[in-house]
Amino acid sequence: MELGMVGLGRMGGNMAVRLVRGGHRVVGYARSRDTVDAAAAQGIVGASALADLVSKLKPPRAVWLMIPAGAPTEEYLDQLLGLLAKGDTLIDGGNSRYTDSIRHFTKCQSAGVDFLDVGVSGGIWGLSEGYCLMIGGPAAAADRLRPIFETLAPAPDAGWGRVGGPGAGHFVKMVHNGIEYGMMEAYAEGFDVLRAKTTYELNLGQIAEMWRRGSVVRSWLLDLSAEILKDRAALDAIPGYVRDSGEGRWTIEESFDLGVPTPVITLALEQRIRSRDETLFAEKLLAAMRQKFGGHAVGPG
Repeated sequence: MELGMVGLGRMGGNMAVRLVRGGHRVVGYARSRDTVDAAAAQGIVGASALADLVSKLKPPRAVWLMIPAGAPTEEYLDQLLGLLAKGDTLIDGGNSRYTDSIRHFTKCQSAGVDFLDVGVSGGIWGLSEGYCLMIGGPAAAADRLRPIFETLAPAPDAGWGRVGGPGAGHFVKMVHNGIEYGMMEAYAEGFDVLRAKTTYELNLGQIAEMWRRGSVVRSWLLDLSAEILKDRAALDAIPGYVRDSGEGRWTIEESFDLGVPTPVITLALEQRIRSRDETLFAEKLLAAMRQKFGGHAVGPG
């Protein structure tokens, strides 16, 4: 089976390589010619432009967008709708908001093009371990592309599935990322408590490795933490600035609309936002208030 891949960054490029290794023909396009050339060295057919990519695919075509959500996705989707034909399929594998994906489905439907929103999880390890694929959109369109999904997934019968109609794939991925926020924050806080107990001189790397086997808190995120904690010097050199790509915020907004409490996810997002404030104004104000009302000392000690 063949597929057009728009966006050959670390995630999209690795997905394309996995498909090629699985016996599929992939035509790839990226804004950077160097990126396209690097992909071609991995067996991907390079395209010089979107029109070139579409021309190199046999109808009915399937084109997968693996680019940032928002304006970039809107721009490329509109361009591709001017190039694709009735019966083709357009897939958004980025982290678009699910409400945008519902709108994109309607726009594609008007042009006779099928649209699937696919939440993708797996990161840089997906090339070797496979990707979790959460698919939203028409069942018939998802079924036509089954060979693609089976190749990208960890196994043909595991780690992927159509979860519902238009927008459902990105909705499920949104909540997935919200859960991820809470899990990561819990690990980070727990290891920080262990680090602070200096009287025991705890070896955090040893503890992480120990927890990976048999513990109820074992997970892939713990596996990654154990790897990170092997080199404390490298970890200490990393700025404590934590970004968020939007899904956590959207999960919280949705939870308010649905009347479902999400205190852990909400606090995890607040901690990410807090990590970016190097001045720590709130802490300064708290210390000053304590000094004013109680004469408490300001600063450590």
